[in-house]
Amino acid sequence: MARDTAVKASRAVSHRKALAFFLIPFGSLFVLFYLVPILYAIYQSLLTVEREGTFGPAVQVFGGLTQYIAVFQNEPFWASIGRVLLFGVVQVPIMLGVALVLALLLDSPLVRGSKFFRLAFFAPYAVPSVIAAIMWGFLYSPNLSPFTAVTSSVDLLSAETVLWSIANVVTWVYVGYNMLIIYSALLSIPQEIYEAARLDGAGQFRIAFAIKIPLVVPALVLTGIFSIIGTLQLLAEPQVFQSFSNAVTSTFTPNLTIYSTASVPNISLAAAMSVVLALATFVLSFTVLKLTQRRTAQ
Repeated sequence: MARDTAVKASRAVSHRKALAFFLIPFGSLFVLFYLVPILYAIYQSLLTVEREGTFGPAVQVFGGLTQYIAVFQNEPFWASIGRVLLFGVVQVPIMLGVALVLALLLDSPLVRGSKFFRLAFFAPYAVPSVIAAIMWGFLYSPNLSPFTAVTSSVDLLSAETVLWSIANVVTWVYVGYNMLIIYSALLSIPQEIYEAARLDGAGQFRIAFAIKIPLVVPALVLTGIFSIIGTLQLLAEPQVFQSFSNAVTSTFTPNLTIYSTASVPNISLAAAMSVVLALATFVLSFTVLKLTQRRTAQ
């Protein structure tokens, strides 16, 4: 009995050592490149700059919530958050809807060449966001675009349309990525369910709406959360579009506002903005997740 206990204890120790061996590399990188930058940003956000006299050197001192008060009084920052929220309300449902339709088409037995189309739909995601923005920026420019019939009648880079021009770029890049996640969820559905539905006389459209879509709701929620986070972190596309349109200002999106604030430089205010944006992203994502879980449970 005592021997069995000793063997079990030895195995438990060996098991913990094995877990530590595999977790230490990940844990070290996680702390170094995730937790440490977050803690440093919080630390920076609590500092403020003061000068000793009129021409004295600038020194950083503890300022408490001074920078956060400045953030909540910063109208361009909150205007940029409102702008990306409007962007997300329109762009995210359209992108996920297109991704769902493409995934359903790939999973349909009526479609031939699904491997080719799967690669074709996913290919834009392989294009870096900066390159995609440059490419579409040239296509939107009236003097450079080959589609002069469109660009001469509609200014796609004006203050009224540039947000949706950027939305088109984001949709083009990321719809294939979201499609692949939804398609993977469709492949995990047991084939017996489809066979039972066919025996009951259900066609492909009935199977898609009554079986496939309800069963891939968790994948839709996952892609929705990812899309919300990506929307609030929008930076590369509007930064590139500054070269094509005067309507894209340095405070067009929250991340662009933070970037331009840090370039002044005002590192402490930019850090406070980053913390507020991170908290807003967490609250919004968590709220959407809870609402979708509650609706799914009902």
